[in-house]
Amino acid sequence: MNAPRYRASRVGGCLEASVERRADGCIVLRSTEALGAVPLRLTDRLAHWARVAPDRTLVARRAPGGGQWVRVSFAQMVERAQRIGQWLVQQGASAERPLAILSGNDIEHLSLALGAMWAGVPWAPVSPAYSVLSQDHAKLRHILGTLTPGVVFAADAAYARAVEAAVPAATPLVLTEASGAWAGRPLTPFADLLRTEPGTGIAAAHAAITPDTIVKFLFTSGSTKQPKGVINTHRMLCHNLQMATQAMAFLADEPPVLVDWLPWNHTFGANQNVGICLYHGGTLYIDEGKPTAEGIAQTLANLREVSPTVYFNVPKGFEELSLAMESDATLRESLFRRVKAFMFAGAGLSQAVWDRLDRLGEQTVGERIPVITGLGMTETAPSCTFAVTRAVKSGHIGLPCPGVEVKLVPDAQGSGKTEIRFRGPNVMPGYWRAPEQTAEAFDDEGFYKTGDAVKWIDESDPQRGLAFDGRIAEDFKLSSGTFVSVGPLRAKVIALGDPLVQDAVVTGPDCDDLGLMIFPRVDEARSLFRLPSEMSAAQVLAAAPVREFFQNLLDRLHAAGTGSATRPARLLVLTEPPDIDRGEVTDKGSINQRAVLAHRAELVARLHAADATAAVLLPRSH
Repeated sequence: MNAPRYRASRVGGCLEASVERRADGCIVLRSTEALGAVPLRLTDRLAHWARVAPDRTLVARRAPGGGQWVRVSFAQMVERAQRIGQWLVQQGASAERPLAILSGNDIEHLSLALGAMWAGVPWAPVSPAYSVLSQDHAKLRHILGTLTPGVVFAADAAYARAVEAAVPAATPLVLTEASGAWAGRPLTPFADLLRTEPGTGIAAAHAAITPDTIVKFLFTSGSTKQPKGVINTHRMLCHNLQMATQAMAFLADEPPVLVDWLPWNHTFGANQNVGICLYHGGTLYIDEGKPTAEGIAQTLANLREVSPTVYFNVPKGFEELSLAMESDATLRESLFRRVKAFMFAGAGLSQAVWDRLDRLGEQTVGERIPVITGLGMTETAPSCTFAVTRAVKSGHIGLPCPGVEVKLVPDAQGSGKTEIRFRGPNVMPGYWRAPEQTAEAFDDEGFYKTGDAVKWIDESDPQRGLAFDGRIAEDFKLSSGTFVSVGPLRAKVIALGDPLVQDAVVTGPDCDDLGLMIFPRVDEARSLFRLPSEMSAAQVLAAAPVREFFQNLLDRLHAAGTGSATRPARLLVLTEPPDIDRGEVTDKGSINQRAVLAHRAELVARLHAADATAAVLLPRSH
């Protein structure tokens, strides 16, 4: 059988690592490739491309109503940045009084962010869900209380309730379009900022920026605790973008073109994807779609029109996209035309989706598109490892980037797992205004403690790299003392439960057996079994074919288990969706296991009760 043909895409950086084995059982890995030179400030790259390719589009967004693309070039963005930066300087904005951005990805958001960066004023992009989906705005109040912003930006009146709840009345408020929505508040239309004349203030502020100047604060989602503000500096961002460049060497072969929806309040969408365009003179087409059954239509329309050179998404996005391409030749031809690689993050990509992408690529252009993955986090700006070889599979995270030191530490709790820790110039200096949490985050050698577990793909051949092995904090013991590895089991449940399982929470600490609480996809169930649209979510989940689907899922999982730690013995389909105010879900749709268990303790007890109710499914072979 002939080996599959792949599109030629240069990679490097993470192909080999030196291995230092210590007497205490720890192992330290380092890339054998040296890290290349980096700019002192990320704004230096923006200024470079404004000189070299002034008319090239940096960012584009569709006009309201889905019309033509509204574009801003590199030269125009530098002018915007200087004008906005001057305005921020005049407002007295600073690290102690930064810019807070409440709304999502758009040209105004990026202009404000780059204006703040040019002025040396940190900004904090806050999850829009904390404003428009939250009912109590507790997380928003906590974040703004931590920041004490000097200026707040919101796109429109959809943010009025959140502003009234969490923003002090005297704080200057910038709106895309000023309106009478918030009577009595100081309102400034965004256009006023663009009319500000740059002066000596912005020139001096920009000249004072150093590699350690704070660029932004990115707030972690928070689970049972409040979100923490991760400090991001120029040093972190510039080094991480150079690391990504060496891993994905094809980024330097031509100006990258991205079609991207990933939110800018997350490190993947903002630091990596926006950063790639700034670093390499690329173009970012803002995708207002989402990886959901309803939201994917806009993404598909954009991809039919714009052919990216590299495409980033979460696994659910690739699933929706690959299914749509099965019957859409125009979409297939546009996406595969010049894309050099796909990259996913946030969760594992199912093998079925991976195989479908490979097959569609071969059918359309006669070759597969390389798939890249890795491990990164908000605290590391984000990437620390990349898996870039043709042998990569879902769950692989590869080897360290140039400049990153990886320490593998055996878990002291006796789980048999190994924690991965990171040290390097891309790692945060700490959490903003949280010295105790900062101290807890690092070990005595200055390695950031991730809480993520990893394992060798092949213990006899370290150069094959590492695989993700779940979150150590999520793992637990059954009453028998048997450790349960939650991450791999959740991944298996989601894969076998496709398309009706959004996510699964594994239950059973100190219990005799394992349980599962399932967050279902109600709309998918309604569609799959052709149930009437007027049926409520509870009625859909109680319908006989839906119950049978989940019963079969539990039966298969139970039969496939090799012991009590891998054999679920009870299952409950949740009728209440995850609650963002309780930290059960992020705005990217990721479920937080610990938060769900903490806030649904009564349901967990009911699931594991000896006299389980009819809602609890038990294996038919039990």
